[in-house]
Amino acid sequence: MSCPYLEYRSSGDGYEFDTERPFCTVLETFVQPMRADICTGRYALEHGRDCEIYREHVGDGSD
Repeated sequence: MSCPYLEYRSSGDGYEFDTERPFCTVLETFVQPMRADICTGRYALEHGRDCEIYREHVGDGSD
């Protein structure tokens, strides 16, 4: 399951992109493709376990 806070946008910050880019709605910024790998669960990654941004946002970033 993908992170509910990940979106793909084809424009932002006054620019239009040829391809959609990953955007974190928690941070309100575009993120690197490697960060988006966590968000989408690639390579057995899980946003609830492996993303400190997600854990802090949902109140489980106590480690």
